[in-house]
Amino acid sequence: MTSAPRSGYYGDFGGRYVAETLVPALEELERAVDEHVRSESFQQEWRGLLASYVGRPTPIYRADRLTRDLGLELGTELWLKREDLCHTGAHKINNALGQVLLAKRLGKMRIIAETGAGQHGVATATAAAMQGLPCDVYMGVLDVARQAPNVERMKMLGARVLPVDAGSRTLKDAMNEALRDWVTNVATTHYCVGSAAGPHPYPLLVAEFQRVIGDEARAQLRDQVGPPDAVVACVGGGSNAIGMFRAFIDDPVTLYGVEAAGEGVETGRHAATITEGRIGVLHGARTRVLADEFGQIMEAHSISAGLDYPGVGPEHAGLAASGRATYLTARDDEAVAAAYRLARSEGIVPALETSHALARLPDIVRRERLRLGRPPRLAICLSGRGDKDLATLLERKP
Repeated sequence: MTSAPRSGYYGDFGGRYVAETLVPALEELERAVDEHVRSESFQQEWRGLLASYVGRPTPIYRADRLTRDLGLELGTELWLKREDLCHTGAHKINNALGQVLLAKRLGKMRIIAETGAGQHGVATATAAAMQGLPCDVYMGVLDVARQAPNVERMKMLGARVLPVDAGSRTLKDAMNEALRDWVTNVATTHYCVGSAAGPHPYPLLVAEFQRVIGDEARAQLRDQVGPPDAVVACVGGGSNAIGMFRAFIDDPVTLYGVEAAGEGVETGRHAATITEGRIGVLHGARTRVLADEFGQIMEAHSISAGLDYPGVGPEHAGLAASGRATYLTARDDEAVAAAYRLARSEGIVPALETSHALARLPDIVRRERLRLGRPPRLAICLSGRGDKDLATLLERKP
């Protein structure tokens, strides 16, 4: 006899490991998923703004020149789901807009967020501005420096950017500070978590708002050419990937996530949490983390601020443990080379996060070619544009 799935868990991963003061707010959010998020009135409001404000549906684009430049076999198809064309330049606005609308329904009139690459911070500041709510964004000081354009965008949108000069001074520490703020101000404040991580119900809530990516891609491919053989996305905390994967989980499709190998997993300077991590608790969830033998969280490293995180969303940890999804890695230098390759072949400058997924495409095509006995069709989540990464890309020009 098998036990029933536990609410808030994905296999052995997930849960709610938080201070007692946060439990009522998390329980309120859990109820709100059914009472509000899945209600007809909320869906009409949110989806109406996705169409008129965000610019959805985003197109899906067949990258034939990239296919040729990679030297892939004739008949191979690479389809890019163009989340870079969303308002604010990335998929993050789907979730931020949904959470800000939900916060207003719950009477929480102050918004806080954490950000690494700045795209979630910009998206949250954008949604808060268009709904007339004050917004504070926590950001590690290293990310403030390497993502200066996004910092200025957040300020222009009326948000306060609060630099965090603790720990690794990156995304993990920004999330720590945001959680501390929320504990103190939970009655009036909504914490808009940007990734499919954190305590239940945040992984579920973010997946609900991001699965629009995969739902659109699935329908677009079905209508144009047929289903993909594999779906590919980069993975840090994992919001764009889970948004893409959710629509295909029950289909006969291979799911590939690509983590940040940084300077190489053998160097210890990486953010390959699923590949090299162990089971632990981080930011309120049981998941896979980068930790030492004593369970202490280790610093992650990636050239990409959005992947520079020593944990991963619990649903990804569950997909990896079950074998439903396969997780690969790409180094910093491989990601930079992939960004330049897409820019020069297709006229699209991708975010460094997305570039990790692009770097593994030849290997994924080979894997699928062996599995299928024919050239495969891949759907790739192009999660964001590379404007924010131009300084880094120019410094590391191959």
